[in-house]
Amino acid sequence: MLKKVGVEHLRMGMHIHELCGSWMEHPFWRTRFVLDDEEDIRRIRESGIKEVWIDTSKGCDASVAETRAETHSEAEVAAEVDRTLEQSALHSAPPRQVPMVEEVRRAARICAGSKKAVVSMFQEVRMGNAISAAAAGELVDEISGSVMRNPGALISLARLKTVDDYTYMHSVAVCALMVALARQLGLDEATTRELGMAGLLHDLGKALMPMEVLNKPGKLTDAEFAIIKGHPEAGHKILVEGATVGVIPLDVVLHHHEKMDGSGYPRRFKGEEISLYAKMGAVCDVYDAITSNRPYKAGWDPAESIRKMAEWCHGHFDEHVFQAFVKCIGIYPVGSLVRLASGRLGVVMEQSEQSLLTPCVKVFFSTKSKTHIVPEVVDLSHRATKDKIVGREEASTWGLKNIEQLWAP
Repeated sequence: MLKKVGVEHLRMGMHIHELCGSWMEHPFWRTRFVLDDEEDIRRIRESGIKEVWIDTSKGCDASVAETRAETHSEAEVAAEVDRTLEQSALHSAPPRQVPMVEEVRRAARICAGSKKAVVSMFQEVRMGNAISAAAAGELVDEISGSVMRNPGALISLARLKTVDDYTYMHSVAVCALMVALARQLGLDEATTRELGMAGLLHDLGKALMPMEVLNKPGKLTDAEFAIIKGHPEAGHKILVEGATVGVIPLDVVLHHHEKMDGSGYPRRFKGEEISLYAKMGAVCDVYDAITSNRPYKAGWDPAESIRKMAEWCHGHFDEHVFQAFVKCIGIYPVGSLVRLASGRLGVVMEQSEQSLLTPCVKVFFSTKSKTHIVPEVVDLSHRATKDKIVGREEASTWGLKNIEQLWAP
């Protein structure tokens, strides 16, 4: 049985089933383990995490008084997430001007050029130079144009960054996500452009972080994590001194790690103390981070990431902003590995204009025969299509590798 308890009630012998928050924001390699060291309890409490799920069938129980009025089976937890996502399920994908297959190659070229530009921008900051607002604006316009033509193309390609590219391509990905989310929320073009700029610059402070910490091929220590947590204020200081950007990028750079429950940083803002723009930055930043490969952890499947974010929604994200984000990229974003009722596995190629539950999928593997089959694109929204998605899958479960080659150029 799963129970949610406050971290102040943790004790030795409890089995941690889930830390209620992104793996970027706690100092643990594992997410499921038995508490057998008082130091681990201290580190959880100091990490900013307020609650955890414990599994009473695998470790010590909590008293009724210590339980946060939530006792669920794993199936009930999953059902709660499903209800959160159902609010977006009947919505269609954002409008697009060109098909995915047409935009994806152009988006690949934009990603390559954008990476070079962001690398140059970070190098200028490390040398003590101000960034060029004009150059950054041109980059935002190019990324925004691709998002307008087809939101899924560049957003999905930017997620396929290498570990070495992470810091730079993360900026490109968050820029694209912020533009897409701004359009979903119906914000005007001027504000949308400023939000794209905010996404591009949100991690600029990392340019001043020690390279041995920033590129460490392993989980950070508490001291190293404290250093990295200084990047919002460092980035904000760079931009204030340069006087080259507006108030929206400044706000997002400083506050994209704030959380709705007040457990974020650097100001521990909560609820309506956090601006709409910073709330948007929080969602976009986390999604790209947890779907990307890091030195110490492989990224989650896009669909799994959406489900995890739905679990954290009440404490971490603004619910309205998160719902709009799901409508942007889908319940099963491009690149998700899904299992169909027919027993076939497929990779999501593009969202449907009818429903987020019926994307276009390229099937390529049979779970019944456990063999690859001739790839076939199936539009699940088509009236003649009898198949449907019954769940997401882990590629490792079936020994599948490099599934992104099925849709990326």
